[in-house]
Amino acid sequence: MKTFSAKAEEIDRKWWVIDAENKILGEVAVAAAVLLRGKNKPLFTPHCDCGDFVVVINADKVRLSGRKEDQKVYTSYSGYVGGQKRETVSTVRGRRPELLVQRAVNGMVPHNRLGRQIMKKLKVYAGNEHPHDAQQAQAYEI
Repeated sequence: MKTFSAKAEEIDRKWWVIDAENKILGEVAVAAAVLLRGKNKPLFTPHCDCGDFVVVINADKVRLSGRKEDQKVYTSYSGYVGGQKRETVSTVRGRRPELLVQRAVNGMVPHNRLGRQIMKKLKVYAGNEHPHDAQQAQAYEI
């Protein structure tokens, strides 16, 4: 008996739309990561990109539980002296709210070439509109 291994070109990819309005950020990120990775499919293969395309709308209206809006801090470091930058969720939401969902999903996919390829299939928009109507995306309920 041979073990089945899916190939990326054999996968049938769908488009999904997740409405993040008044949803918890972690729940939106988990749903998006599972769809992007393809873990909900019976053909899932860990070393292959088996997932679907995911469009997240209303990213600016996503909720965080507790006091994370003011206490959670995103840190980046350039490698140079004095190159550390720190931002709270409220400042990121004011500057570019799509980053909240993108960073949460990025932490849930593999941190290698496969993960970078998977993240290209995630499309996040702050408002209710998205330019992917031609793909006939289906709504995904959380």
